[in-house]
Order: sequence, then structure tokens, then C-alpha cells
Amino acid sequence: MKKPVIPFDLAQRVISQAKCYMDNPGLILEDRRRAIPVLLRALRAGDIDLRKQIILLLGSVAKEEIYWPLYEIMKDGNEPDELRDQAAIHLAVIGPFLDDPQGLVRKLIGDISSESREIRTRAIMALGWEGNLSAVLPLIECMYEPDAEIQEVAVNALCNLKDSRLMGLLADRIKTCSFDQKRAILFNLWRFRDKEDEVASIYKEELKSGDPALRLDILILLGQLGARPENEDVYRELLGDRSAKIRALALQRLEELGVLNQEELLSFLDDNSMEVKRTALAILQKIKEQVT
Repeated sequence: MKKPVIPFDLAQRVISQAKCYMDNPGLILEDRRRAIPVLLRALRAGDIDLRKQIILLLGSVAKEEIYWPLYEIMKDGNEPDELRDQAAIHLAVIGPFLDDPQGLVRKLIGDISSESREIRTRAIMALGWEGNLSAVLPLIECMYEPDAEIQEVAVNALCNLKDSRLMGLLADRIKTCSFDQKRAILFNLWRFRDKEDEVASIYKEELKSGDPALRLDILILLGQLGARPENEDVYRELLGDRSAKIRALALQRLEELGVLNQEELLSFLDDNSMEVKRTALAILQKIKEQVT
């Protein structure tokens, strides 16, 4: 869709008015009927920085008025990629708050079949909002496509739905998928807060027998599930890992559990990694300060 042609003098007036509203958002609430149309016109007339700011503002105060303009920007090949990406992301942000999003959902699902990889990718991104169950099956189909980027974006979108029934599918997919898709799934499983025990088990199994290239990332992700006492044995085993970063992080995780003593920490002052030594020293200092 072509951008509407706005005469230069009118465009400058619209931009000036929009900037007044941006500088004082309270005016929008006082004069909504006039302010929203001005901001929507400026969304097509201003420079990219102003337009990004308008998207953020209207996404919070005028969701029903902004979502179709966002969709048009997302689809417009003449728009900067950065703005098209932001439009897709914000559609996913405001989607759960729309009174009737089904028209938008149907458009986006249709775009998944586009011959344009860019349109498909952004449509998948835009469909990923909590509770958007209409998008489940189309997104699952995308997860099995040969294009690695499409797969990864689909995984992210599926996890953004926050439907815990999808976790079993994603956990099974880990066993047979590509490295990139596996990494995407693992990086998103922590979002299923009502399935933390199952997610923790998956992470620990991956630490034990999964791809070594993902071990540090998984250790970080496991820590996002909180200080879980049952993870102590996992962390202690990682103290002997070949990677200094993993050893240092394992020490931090054990410190969070409160299971390290001074004698044990002293042994790590002889580690061949300065990172591990610094971590052990910092924990020792913290223990001493707590004692005194």
C-alpha cells in the first residue's frame, strides 16, 4: 500500500502538532478526538525516530485506532525494515487488548502463505500474543518448515502464546530438530511459568547429555527458574567443567543456594582461570561480611 501524499506545508504542521502531544501526553487525554487523528497522520509523515515514538505512545493509549495502521506499515515494502519490524512487534504487544482482533488474525494468518519471506516472518512475529489460540495450528506448521529463520520465529511466537499445552510439543521437538531450532525452544521454555518443574528437568537433562555448545546458555536459563535446592548436585558437577565460565557460574548458583563454605571456596583460589578465582573471592568476601 502506497503512503498517502501529504503536502509539505501540511506535513510540517502535522509533525509540529504531533510533537506537542509527544512532549505533553496529558493533552492527548484532554483532547483525544483531535489528538489521535493528528498522531496517526504524523505516523506517515514524520522521520523514523518520531514515528517510532508515536507507535509506542499510541500503542498504550489508542490500541483500537493504531492496529490497522501498524499492519499497513508492516506490509509496506517502501517502509524502512526497522519500522516494519517494530510494527510487527507492537501488533503482538497490543493484540491481547483488542476488542475484536479476529479480522487482524485472519489477515496475518493469510500473510503466512505469502511468497515474500519478509512478510511471512513479520506476520508470524505479529501473531505471537498471549491467548491467540487461532494462531496455534498455523504457527505449528511454520515450526516444521525448512527455513531456519521461519522455524525460529515460529517457536518464539508459539511460546508467546503462553499456552502450557504447547510445552509437550516443544519438548518432543527438541529431540529431532536442528541446532538453531533447539536453541530457540530452550531459550523460550522458561516462559511456561506453570510448568517450571518440567522445564527444569529438561534443562538439567540437556546439561547432562545435550549439546556442549549450549551448556552455558542452559545453565543461565536454569538460574532464571529461581534458586531451586534440588539443583545443587547439578551445579556441583559443573564445578569440574572444562569451561571456566561454566565453573564460575556454577559457583554463583551454589552461592545463591547458600551451600558453600569458606574451606570449599578456598580451593577455587588455585583455579587456572582468573574468572573463577575472582568469583570465589567475591563470594568469600560476601560470606565474611555476613559473619561480621
